[in-house]
Amino acid sequence: MNSINWYKYSSPATFYGLAGKLIPWFYSAAALFCVAGLYLGLVLAPTDFQQSDAYRIIFIHVPAAWMSMFIYVVMACWAALGLAFNTRLSFMMASALAPTGAMLTFVSLWTGALWGKPTWGAWWVWDARLTSELILFFLYLGFMALQAAIDDPRRADRAGALIALVGVVNVPIIYFSVRWWNTLHQGASVSMTKAPSMAAIMLVGMLVMALAAWMYAIAAALSRARSIILEREKNSQWVAQMVEAEV
Repeated sequence: MNSINWYKYSSPATFYGLAGKLIPWFYSAAALFCVAGLYLGLVLAPTDFQQSDAYRIIFIHVPAAWMSMFIYVVMACWAALGLAFNTRLSFMMASALAPTGAMLTFVSLWTGALWGKPTWGAWWVWDARLTSELILFFLYLGFMALQAAIDDPRRADRAGALIALVGVVNVPIIYFSVRWWNTLHQGASVSMTKAPSMAAIMLVGMLVMALAAWMYAIAAALSRARSIILEREKNSQWVAQMVEAEV
């Protein structure tokens, strides 16, 4: 059996073509999962006996919060690979992930405020989980701002990578903040060590929406990576040949 040579996809030219083939599939999967998840969460899921229909914000809020943390960890991993092996594509992928991560972090904060008003009686409280999530949003913005402020792409990549690696320590703080401090934010409804504290249809709807957010994040990152590749490799022969072929 022939094994796949993954090393060849570390070349921006090869990765550009692969990403172009994968993007439509991931966007399509994201749309299908989103429709299914919203139907499960907004139509089939029962009304909560404590929070009434206000709880349905979890089908947007929780997947966005999960992905905001997960994307930052993946971004930091790409940054670490770039620093360790000096691979251009690793830095490009880290840069490509940041805007989507920032957007989902903002969605998490915004929907959390919408949920907090009827639940806590306030749009915002300086709760440990909310505050650490806000810090995550600023880390994303800082990563993008620093890269935009440095003209040399290689220096910008390394500076951004350092922020990504330092900031990753905030992710476990977000996750464990409810356990470590006395916070208003409710504990995790889904755990690897115990049964979920919600109805099965609610859990399935939330997980399907999480898959939708995951598929969208991959598609958006690949699309942005292709743009970054074209911008940085514009003087390469393969880009010139591709442009000529399209013309």
